[in-house]
Amino acid sequence: MTTLFISDLHMEESRPDITGAFLRFLEEKAPGAEQLYILGDFFEAWIGDDERTPLQEQAAAALRALSDRGTRVFLMHGNRDFLLGEVFCERAGATLLDDPTLIDLYGTPTLLMHGDSLCTADVEYQKFRAKMRNPQMQKMILARPLKDRQQMARQLREMSMASNQGKAEDIMDVTPEEVVRIMEAHDVPQLIHGHTHRPAEHSLEVNGKAAQRIVLGDWDKHVWWLAVQPGQKPELKKMPLSNS
Repeated sequence: MTTLFISDLHMEESRPDITGAFLRFLEEKAPGAEQLYILGDFFEAWIGDDERTPLQEQAAAALRALSDRGTRVFLMHGNRDFLLGEVFCERAGATLLDDPTLIDLYGTPTLLMHGDSLCTADVEYQKFRAKMRNPQMQKMILARPLKDRQQMARQLREMSMASNQGKAEDIMDVTPEEVVRIMEAHDVPQLIHGHTHRPAEHSLEVNGKAAQRIVLGDWDKHVWWLAVQPGQKPELKKMPLSNS
């Protein structure tokens, strides 16, 4: 029995190497897994389930094939693909998760998050996040013509890149106090998230007990995944993107 976790693939048409690595991952690493969790930023951008590009259809078909073979597939919104919806998930044979979601991971209560909400020092981003996650705002966005949304996505991406260039590195990382706060609130000894592109395993203390935070890696230069089996220590793994 194995459960796999990935995040931050940022798939887009201009990066066929990432798409190819993902398809090979599903063919070589995922078969036989009980569950596959994709914790946000699966796509670099998502402007609505009605935009059915060849890349999106290819990804949906690949996930559906994995699901049909018995692996349960779960998707969580990231800060790039927060408009991804139930229509796509249905095509992909996947279940859309709330952020955060609490699961029982082979006997260990585990909190799953994308991770962007933990970066509370980035006040500017948190205001933007709250605005974009508002259901009324999302409804307004999705009601706009597809071409308008495509242009909006390009503009938001340019604004994000420009904004991040001027920010200190620690501002874009998680706030340690917020990590402890949310883990204590959910009373969990384990947190798994992505977003920061800083793959690592961190030891900490939660409610007076030993705990750990596992950060998934992004797929820019390496394929990163977390493999968890019953009774064994979670393994954060990687391999070169070009050799995947």
